[in-house]
Amino acid sequence: MSAFGKLVLIAVVGSAAGWVGLAAGGKGWTPAMLTDVAQTQLTALLGRRADAMPAEIRSAMGPIIYYRHPDGLAEWSAVPTDTVDGKAFLPVLASEDVSFDPEAPNPLEAKIGERTVLYYRHPMGLPDTSPVPKQDSMGMDYLPVFADEAKDAGSVTVSPGKLQRTGVRTSVAVLKPMAMTVRAPGIVALDERRVSVISLRADAFIEEVEDVTTGSIVEAGEPLAMLYSPDIVSAAAQYVSDLRSGEGRVEGSRQRLANLGVPVSVIDKIAADRRAPVQISLMAPRSGVVLERMAVEGMMSEAGETLFRIADTSVVWVFADVPESALIGLADGNAATITFPGLPGETFSGLIDKIYPEVDMQTRTARVRIDLPNTEGRLLVNMFADVALATGDGAPVVQVPETSVIDTGDRQVVIRDMGEGKFAPQDVVVGRQASGMVEIREGIAEGDRVVTTSTFLIEAESNLNAALAALASPEASE
Repeated sequence: MSAFGKLVLIAVVGSAAGWVGLAAGGKGWTPAMLTDVAQTQLTALLGRRADAMPAEIRSAMGPIIYYRHPDGLAEWSAVPTDTVDGKAFLPVLASEDVSFDPEAPNPLEAKIGERTVLYYRHPMGLPDTSPVPKQDSMGMDYLPVFADEAKDAGSVTVSPGKLQRTGVRTSVAVLKPMAMTVRAPGIVALDERRVSVISLRADAFIEEVEDVTTGSIVEAGEPLAMLYSPDIVSAAAQYVSDLRSGEGRVEGSRQRLANLGVPVSVIDKIAADRRAPVQISLMAPRSGVVLERMAVEGMMSEAGETLFRIADTSVVWVFADVPESALIGLADGNAATITFPGLPGETFSGLIDKIYPEVDMQTRTARVRIDLPNTEGRLLVNMFADVALATGDGAPVVQVPETSVIDTGDRQVVIRDMGEGKFAPQDVVVGRQASGMVEIREGIAEGDRVVTTSTFLIEAESNLNAALAALASPEASE
């Protein structure tokens, strides 16, 4: 053999010996086995058959399960064979491949301190897991997922330092009445029950109109106009005749005057004077503001024709248009606070008198009527108003800050603080909202602690954990 050949042989033998030494330290082989191992490796490097390996070595490393191409090509064989150029296929032992033994220890359950690692997930959150520690293409270590974390795949454990860096804040769910306020635009209107229309029940001529115009304030019983009505004068004359004759038709004559709309005070005066008047005074039936004057001196008014319209404005209505979604909790008698742009700095208080049983088809709002005192007459018809309505029946409900609820459109979620840095998402059913709080009808109870800030970060992390657990579960079950 040449000097070069000897040098190559020495290098090969040294490499085989070094490999055997490393394997011996890791697998606990005895010194008696080192010679056979070195012989086996040298045999494999020189291209000899794997079945020439000593039986003791093959049993220590496991049985041969198949043979692979020596150049790493995608070719395998169940029996010893050679390549086309004469190279022997290399044996693959059971210890070098996956284990198909169901009773073998699970390689995923590696111990780290007192916790069991089930698998390792990608450090950047990609859907890739590994049963053993490894690194990604950027050299970042895969992160371990422990058994106690996998019991609740959607939970997240955050270290105290990370909690502080991400600004996570929590709040306790409380049980108390929800003070809800509904705001709506409003407008001032007359109280329909306090409006009077003045007309005659018989044809008459207006001979004189008092100094009363639209906007004038009149008192009940104050004269408005003087009129002449042939029918009223005839009825008055018949009443006087019956009074003088003493016949039993007096009551009928008096009733006829009342039916023609003659005031009781005028009828009593006719009875006292025993004289039928030519003119009859038209008086205001209530105190209020003259909204409309149709009477003109010299005009002839037919029966039923409106001469005056008077309204008592000591109490007015405020109509508020409330969205149908905010009607829950509103009821007759609830308090209302009202402000007017025309009266800045002033606040008026009233009560809900009526919630109209109809929702507008176009605006999707319902009309709410509020009684509002107006003794000073400062509230004018058709003034705009800003209305705040108190809702709620006073019953205590579980509520949390509205920033703690994540609304995805088809579900609502809060992040529960389980303690010791552990968080878990919880589906909830929400109710009313008021003053920055949300009613929770199902999902959490009084005293539960929920996250109010950084909720989306924790929710994304919990969804990632659940997805990775779903990907890794087939591996773990094998």
